[in-house]
Amino acid sequence: MALINSLTSWFLKKRYHQMELFMRFPHDVQNELFFNLISEAEDTEWGINYRYSDIKNIDDFQQRVPISRYEDIEPYVSRLLNGEHNLLWPTETRWFAKSSGTTNAKSKFIPVTIDSLNDCHYKAGKDLLALYLHKNPDSEFLSGKTIGVAGSSKLSDTNDYFIGDLSAILMSNLPLWAHITKSPNLSIALMEDWSKKLELIVENTLNVDIRAISGVPSWMLVILEKVLEVSGKNKIRDVWPNFELVMHGGVSLAPYIKHFEKIMDNNVNYQEVYNASEGFFAIQDSSDSDELLLLLDYGIFYEFIALEDLEKSNPQALTIEQVELGKNYAMVISTNAGLWRYLIGDTVIFTSKIPYRIRISGRTKSYINVAGEELIVDNADFAINHACQNTGAIVNEYTAAPLIDNVNKRITHQWLIEFEKEPSDLLFFTELLDNALKTKNSDYEAKRFQNMVLEKPIVVNLPVNTFYKWLSKNGRLGGQYKVPRLSNKRNIIEELKEVLVVENNVGNVFEIEDYWLNNMIK
Repeated sequence: MALINSLTSWFLKKRYHQMELFMRFPHDVQNELFFNLISEAEDTEWGINYRYSDIKNIDDFQQRVPISRYEDIEPYVSRLLNGEHNLLWPTETRWFAKSSGTTNAKSKFIPVTIDSLNDCHYKAGKDLLALYLHKNPDSEFLSGKTIGVAGSSKLSDTNDYFIGDLSAILMSNLPLWAHITKSPNLSIALMEDWSKKLELIVENTLNVDIRAISGVPSWMLVILEKVLEVSGKNKIRDVWPNFELVMHGGVSLAPYIKHFEKIMDNNVNYQEVYNASEGFFAIQDSSDSDELLLLLDYGIFYEFIALEDLEKSNPQALTIEQVELGKNYAMVISTNAGLWRYLIGDTVIFTSKIPYRIRISGRTKSYINVAGEELIVDNADFAINHACQNTGAIVNEYTAAPLIDNVNKRITHQWLIEFEKEPSDLLFFTELLDNALKTKNSDYEAKRFQNMVLEKPIVVNLPVNTFYKWLSKNGRLGGQYKVPRLSNKRNIIEELKEVLVVENNVGNVFEIEDYWLNNMIK
């Protein structure tokens, strides 16, 4: 393993210098990539339909090709699943990343091509390690093993293609040298039964030299807590003395950081990634900031739509040259997997240019805006973290939605929070949450002024494992599944209530909601 660490580290350190090219010349790199994508796809059915061969510049492309959502490409995906080729991208499409998203229960099947695997996902994965080794030149984590929290993948019975979580597709196609650094083995990592998989992951890694873990924070914590439970230890380094790195993505680490700090030593490193079924977009390149470096030479051409323009019939899409710092944008991508001007549903805020860095601010459908407060996930994560830092509380999961009293014309936000460690005073926690939202979001602050539009939020303390039971009930255990943070609708809250009804404690938990609805609070 020491030889593998030395050789791999040498190669990855060379990669960093290649990354400097798109950091220094981002516009040239994106422009060249755009024309390469158009040229590659001009003879596909999509390229012929939109006359890619006649496109001379980005303006032509934007005028000719509409913004698309999954519903727009679904007919093409269905045909790809039935064995057709050369529809969206010229190379064969054999993998489909199954994604239910966080706002829609319907499954989506995102095409993954050999080009997107190699030139996007794997390339970015290598550069993630290159950035980490650049920041930590003495690291030897590659001399040990890494736990990758993956989903499941199945081979279709009728056609030669794979369907599964993106993580499972990536793990299934890793080269042999990469598998040597992973634990447990592939047969366990890709198991569908999450409960059995959890048991086997712990059993097969307790006595292994684990030095890193990667995945969604909530599911990594499930594994790490189980490791501590089975081993009888209090800290992860008591189990794995050389552990040094947590690679996280999917949701913000902020609501979970106190939980990680509880079981980790202070010198464990954290590195955030922004990857999804549709592509690998950004990597945290500084340990002193939560900004993410936007990856510009990975088979993805980027456009951005100001969030306030998103619902317009023909919203203006901007290239990276045209974006403004500090503004909230919905991200649009065109990729070497055959996604064209595809609205992925995420929103980002640019924090710097050359190099371009971003922060993930939320989802285009994951927000609360019933009174003009425009509350986004970035605001919510910040406020939860602030309240935890000042009360010593630790949050497992949370979700929030409006609570409306139509009779008395009153509106509040209801937060359902499951605590690992409860605050001693829930009302004080609520006050801190509310004040943090005011400082982060001026629209929320204005609507909260003297309770004229929005009243003080209600925080409901859910029993431990409520969200786990909800995920299980909906068939969303393990892998990359996430709890939706914010919603304008109350579907998720009502489903969580149904879970609590089974436990016979829904009345006790939601007393405060009933009180609010039945009593005018001044």
